[in-house]
Amino acid sequence: MIITTLNVCVTQRFEWFQSRAALSLLGYCYYHLQDFSSAAECYEQLTQLHPEVDDYKLYYAQSLYKAGAYPEATKASFALDTPSAHTKMVKLQACIKYCEEDYSAAKSLLEQLPQDDPDYIFNSGCLLYNDGKYDEACKKFTSAMQVLGYVPALSYNIALCYYTLKNYAQALKYISEIIERGIREHPGTGVGNTLVLHQTALIEAFNLKAAIEYQLKNLKGAQEALTDMPPVRQLLNVVSVCLKELDPVTLHNLALLNMDSKPSEGFEKLAFLLQQPSFPPVTFGNLLLLYCKHEYFDLAADVLAENFMSGHVIPVYIFPQYMYEFLDALLTCQTAPEEAFRKFDEMNGKLTEQLRKLGKQLQEARLSRDDEGQKKALQEYDQMLEKYIVVLMAQAKIYWNRENFHMVEKIFHKSVEVCNDDDTWKLNVAHVLFMQNKYKEAIGFYEPIVRKHYDNVEQCNIQECPCKCKPSILNVSAVVLANLCVSYIMTSQNEEAEELMRKIEKEEEQISYDDPDKKVFHLCIVNLVIGTLYCAKGNYDFGISRVIKSLEPYNKKVVGHGHLVLRKRCFLSLLENMSKHMVMLRDAVVQECVQFLQHCEVYGKEVPAIIEAPLEESQVHIGKNTVTYEARVLKALFYDVTGWNK
Repeated sequence: MIITTLNVCVTQRFEWFQSRAALSLLGYCYYHLQDFSSAAECYEQLTQLHPEVDDYKLYYAQSLYKAGAYPEATKASFALDTPSAHTKMVKLQACIKYCEEDYSAAKSLLEQLPQDDPDYIFNSGCLLYNDGKYDEACKKFTSAMQVLGYVPALSYNIALCYYTLKNYAQALKYISEIIERGIREHPGTGVGNTLVLHQTALIEAFNLKAAIEYQLKNLKGAQEALTDMPPVRQLLNVVSVCLKELDPVTLHNLALLNMDSKPSEGFEKLAFLLQQPSFPPVTFGNLLLLYCKHEYFDLAADVLAENFMSGHVIPVYIFPQYMYEFLDALLTCQTAPEEAFRKFDEMNGKLTEQLRKLGKQLQEARLSRDDEGQKKALQEYDQMLEKYIVVLMAQAKIYWNRENFHMVEKIFHKSVEVCNDDDTWKLNVAHVLFMQNKYKEAIGFYEPIVRKHYDNVEQCNIQECPCKCKPSILNVSAVVLANLCVSYIMTSQNEEAEELMRKIEKEEEQISYDDPDKKVFHLCIVNLVIGTLYCAKGNYDFGISRVIKSLEPYNKKVVGHGHLVLRKRCFLSLLENMSKHMVMLRDAVVQECVQFLQHCEVYGKEVPAIIEAPLEESQVHIGKNTVTYEARVLKALFYDVTGWNK
């Protein structure tokens, strides 16, 4: 009997030990797999079973903090208020207050730590960065690095400071080190949001590299930076897995950078992020702006109403008041344009006042030779001017959509004092003048923008720019080049138009030589616009030949940019006038048209004739939505009107 009792007691003791070890191990595994909610549940049980163990209390509070349950984490952290764990409690509470954006409380807690504590230096740098003191923050992070040695998170923070200061060369230097060390020391780091992957700062580094390339207008480089990231490399083209496996920042950036080529997937990713407990602050605003860009105003209005009418308040850092006012005015345009114009006008009034104040601050900083103040004021002025330009263009678009170009010109004229040095403003002024047939004045605005890309050395205003900018006329929008060529032609400056087209052709040939697979369409669009102009004036012989020339060679231009064949207005206009016997076309030109359409048949089998909206079901039968089908219909019309095949 005694032996049996002893055996039972031993068995029970073994089960108790096994339960404690299992919970501890399970909590550890959950934590390292970034499943912080499950880790918190495990450690909560351990704190109840063993209240004497301070480590369990710490891990419980840390798991809650990592899970974003800040009030619960703060409450749990007070259990650490013992002499041995007091410092850990203060550090954790400071981090919680920082994440809750209670920066004054975070600073107050930090002051309780010794000033030579590396964590004090590190976190002080974070607070300085948040205050906009990027140079000072960078110095703090560098000091912490000297004490602690190489730490990926510190190296990333230094890179982030340089990025914010637009010193991209220095930022890329630290990013390269993070990537090199991370891949060398952790070659197996891959799919999954694991703690090891987080500690390497690889995700942050690749995203920051993508942001730099994006700022340098190198979209391809930005996309490559994200696809080079270990998790993304293994998950390419697997959208359903990406949504679950990738971290929110990477998922957001992938959606944004591939929006032009894969809009449906982009909207899916952004909408998925909004359903998560935490998401990058800019997600909400970006989704709404992209809905508006693609003219899904109803969807944008629904998302806006759902979040503002449901009772919960969206924090300012996620959705600033400026963004709300702008989108409210933009959506109002659809039902009450006059009211929208008034709202935009009010916004511009506020922004103009802020620009004046910042201009004053900038002038004062220059007079007092305060370099730091001057740099900060200039940066704030540029950011405010960017907002002003966006609002101004949205306001002008109300009249642009009505084709009231004279009113658009008046709106731009009012803003000349503020915007006269801004290229976006100049470009839009040029477009308005062009639409009013004021070709000579339009040339005055188009030409300086295009001429910047004529010289052998392109000036880059970005400090220590690492992009190795290559001057190229192809950096200019094809529409701008086409409009400038038309303006030259309409003002009898044919030599200038030919010179510009020769330059475009030369650079396209060079690109074809350097990278045969790369497709460029600038000359194609220029020829198409010029051809359309001549057709509109009744010179179909020359106009149609230009339209045909715009898609040569067909194996590249039809396949790569097939929706240009949709610009069949020239052919339809020609056929209409021929059917009314208002135009007689030479047999040689008719033959040229038919041969062109035959080439389109051959190369346009898999090229959509209509680029349908990303979030709408296809309305065109798949067999009819091809360039081949369109070409056959046009060819049949030519045969019918001309009787050429009889």
